[in-house]
Amino acid sequence: MRIRAGLALLAAGFFSLAGTALPAGASALPPESATTAQGGSPPAGVQAPAADPSPGVKKLFTIRDDRIEESSGLAKSQRYDLWWTVNDSGDRARVFGVDITGKVRMVLGFKADVQDVEAVAVDGDGTIYIADIGDAQANRDQIEIYTIPEPAELADNPSVTYHRYDFTYPDGAHDAETLLVEPGTNQLFIVTKSTKGAGSIYAAPPAPSRQGTNELTKLAPAPKGTFTDGTFLPDGQRVVLRTYTGISTIAWGETPALVASATVSASQGESVAVGPDGQTVLAGTEGVDSPVYQVPIPAKAAATPPAASATPKPATGSESSSEAGKSSNLRWILIGAAAFALLITIVTFPPGRRERLDRMAENARLTGQSPTTPRRRTHH
Repeated sequence: MRIRAGLALLAAGFFSLAGTALPAGASALPPESATTAQGGSPPAGVQAPAADPSPGVKKLFTIRDDRIEESSGLAKSQRYDLWWTVNDSGDRARVFGVDITGKVRMVLGFKADVQDVEAVAVDGDGTIYIADIGDAQANRDQIEIYTIPEPAELADNPSVTYHRYDFTYPDGAHDAETLLVEPGTNQLFIVTKSTKGAGSIYAAPPAPSRQGTNELTKLAPAPKGTFTDGTFLPDGQRVVLRTYTGISTIAWGETPALVASATVSASQGESVAVGPDGQTVLAGTEGVDSPVYQVPIPAKAAATPPAASATPKPATGSESSSEAGKSSNLRWILIGAAAFALLITIVTFPPGRRERLDRMAENARLTGQSPTTPRRRTHH
């Protein structure tokens, strides 16, 4: 019994040693923990945190002015350290120049009968575009875009000279809140607003006329989203579009494509403009005392190493030699363990016939009796 116990313990030690030699990378986590560690669903009962603003988002200022109740649209001035904004539908024809502290430094008015102003933009020449393009009921026969020059001095002017341009869509009326002015060419583009799927991008004629109505041309489908404002970046190759909760970078071209997106805030987002350094954008919200956030321009994430594949890839160099050595050691350990298990089986389970005879002879010698000859079984 002692020999058997010792052999059993020795075999168990070999198996334990084999267990410690399992290849590196074998997970010690239970399935649920492994799934969570790899980005899967958390265990039951663990609530995922609510979406937070993307890294780098910070509130730059708050617009605190009783005259601005529904800031809808934002555009960086070419002449001053200001951003122009307009009120949503219901206000008269005017724009506000807001500085980086949120203070209104200038108000420019013009004598036009506007319906639903939704956006503002500025071109490289310092012309301000006020876009009367809102049409929630999609029943307007035409939309209007007004232009006024940025003033030569920082002062209010309630009656600025303006120009009016009329436009129609080629496929019926649309609601829109986004006006884009392409750097270099000053060509106008409108992105329609859709709550079902995606809107469309329409291009104005390169040189629209103030005589008659200009017909827009459908350029391409817009990326999926409900867009409330937008701006070209200074390079002219990218556009940033505003949604209610975030912003999206769009690669401009014949088929504009989504590059990346970022979350800004949970409040109703209505405006976006190039930031003070040209490397960020400002994203504004609607309402009284509306905050304006400075946001890094969303960009495509750098490529990451591929995830571990279920199909192993061939190793090379020192890595291959190391793995081969580990496999060889493991193989010999397992062979040794199997040999000892076989030896235990042969020696101890069960006792053989000769062992029984030897034991009977020994008993007879000790008791002085004649050894008993075991009888064979007979079959009837």
